[in-house]
Amino acid sequence: MTRTVKVAALQTAYGPDMAANIARTETLVREAAAAGAQIILPSELFQGEYFCVSQEEKWFATAYPWRTHPAVLAMQRLARELDVVIPTSIYESEGPHYFNSLVVIDAGGELLGVYRKSHIPDGPGYQEKYYFRPGDTGFKVWDTQYARIGVGICWDQWYPEAARAMALQGAEVLFYPTAIGSEPHDSSLDTAAPWQRVMQGHAVANVIPVVASNRIGTESLVSPQNGQGQTFYGHSFIANHRGDLVESFGASEEGVLVAEFDLDFLKTHRAAWGFFRDRRPELYAALANPRPA
Repeated sequence: MTRTVKVAALQTAYGPDMAANIARTETLVREAAAAGAQIILPSELFQGEYFCVSQEEKWFATAYPWRTHPAVLAMQRLARELDVVIPTSIYESEGPHYFNSLVVIDAGGELLGVYRKSHIPDGPGYQEKYYFRPGDTGFKVWDTQYARIGVGICWDQWYPEAARAMALQGAEVLFYPTAIGSEPHDSSLDTAAPWQRVMQGHAVANVIPVVASNRIGTESLVSPQNGQGQTFYGHSFIANHRGDLVESFGASEEGVLVAEFDLDFLKTHRAAWGFFRDRRPELYAALANPRPA
């Protein structure tokens, strides 16, 4: 019997009320599940507005341990009810440590574990180093009931090394929840197209589908660089193993994207391309050296 998987990306706007954000996400998860989706990806930090536009102490109080985070508990109940997988992005506290994390919730509601964002950006409008430690989990893959998946979080998606590390561990689909949009220091800068293209490249180089979920809308939190809220550019998408956008949104649509993939075909096709057969890791030492000559 052929192994297939149906995946979904969610795209919507979020506000300051966590309960309302969770409820909105639940509505979209239900819509995706009704369309047959088995693995459903909400966007990054959907618990609230994207608070990293500036440095304010109050936001540390909005982090929770990953097993008891309100968003995790809500998605866990939903995964159990709908029998779907929900990779859930959260602001995590662990003792005195704070992480931008993702909890993989399997169909049936089992918490498979946590991934902590490895690459932490620091720039105008994205001051994440103030809030998050660099992740300490390393890149991981997860055997869900429907597929072996790899997950990265936002800035991780720009790094081909991260995608390749997950592919080498046998990931069958890559998932990237995201919160990205305007650049407060330069109103003319629009990174939506290169944002998509870099992940399409991961799909091609690893012969693997990629799912990316971003938020939309202008949020009320003010960036000190331009005195106005951050505007997120959407463009969530699902790419196939060729990097083709098989499903995609523009900058303002709200809803769900759903696509199905034949995992058996992809496994054979991946082998036929020879990317993993022909690797030369003995020549890649510079990749592991922080300051190669």
